[in-house]
Amino acid sequence: MGNDILVFIEQREGKILPASLQLMTVAKELAAGTDGSVVACLIGSGVDALADTVAGHGAHKVYLVDDPGLERYSALAYTKALCAAIKAADAKAVLLATTFMSRDLAPRVAIRAKAGLATDCTEVEFDGDKLNVTTPLYCGKALGSFSLATDVLKLVSIRPNTYVAGEPDAAVTADRQAVAVLLDDKDRRVTTTELVRGGGGVKDVTEADVVVSGGRSLKKEENFQILEELAGVLDGAVGASRAAVDAGYQPHSRQVGLTGKVVTPVLYIACGIDGAIQHLAGMRGSKVIVAVNTKAEAPIFSVATYGCVADLFTMVPLLPDEFRRLKG
Repeated sequence: MGNDILVFIEQREGKILPASLQLMTVAKELAAGTDGSVVACLIGSGVDALADTVAGHGAHKVYLVDDPGLERYSALAYTKALCAAIKAADAKAVLLATTFMSRDLAPRVAIRAKAGLATDCTEVEFDGDKLNVTTPLYCGKALGSFSLATDVLKLVSIRPNTYVAGEPDAAVTADRQAVAVLLDDKDRRVTTTELVRGGGGVKDVTEADVVVSGGRSLKKEENFQILEELAGVLDGAVGASRAAVDAGYQPHSRQVGLTGKVVTPVLYIACGIDGAIQHLAGMRGSKVIVAVNTKAEAPIFSVATYGCVADLFTMVPLLPDEFRRLKG
């Protein structure tokens, strides 16, 4: 086992997931403590074009597992591909962003590679050869600290927006290494035939830096257009509380909370959401939380960075033009 830190760079249709580039920041910190280097892995079809972008964020070498059969995510095929890259890199630890893909992929890779696994972490650091991690527990009300064994490969998934991606250096180019992987029919038992984005083809709430969410107070589906306009100006995604989803105002793919999706955007705007404990658990990791609610005693204000006791139908429609003005 070497000393390098391998970052799995998740890409969708030729676009790198921002959360993957954020991992380069923590990878540099970890590599400094192991006297190793930061290396990266790209899996897909035609991913060579993305290598320089990864190098610009600090990867000394990029391992490319490039095959037409990897164009779309397949659990079995990607498991084989990532295991091949890990073997080629001989890494000490592997970092992944906490996404739907990594939740499926990381446990499979950990079993095949006989690695220790920690998921959805918010802090990661080496103490000698021991890797210490911190992960939220009990809906974020407690933090658990764990150590991964010193004599095994370590796989760690890190919650998006826990670290900030550094400024890229466009002058840096990548040292590439192709990794061959032989895919067979067993790896294609499950295939993706079509990609459908939930909620009208807009950004997914788990991948957006800005999420504008609405509750049952919006009264009907058509009123969510108010939030969609604001989210569009901010290049964000539209979310919803469980009550709004249960009422049929929004699809489940937009639900934020324990029974929906856990989000950690840079900015979370809650409109007409009182703040049930399940919803708070799904968004309390947001960097900045803005709450708009007519109820001054609503629980959402207890976690909000900024609170506005106001009618969302009066206040929210004013925000798009104001943001447009601020953005010039």
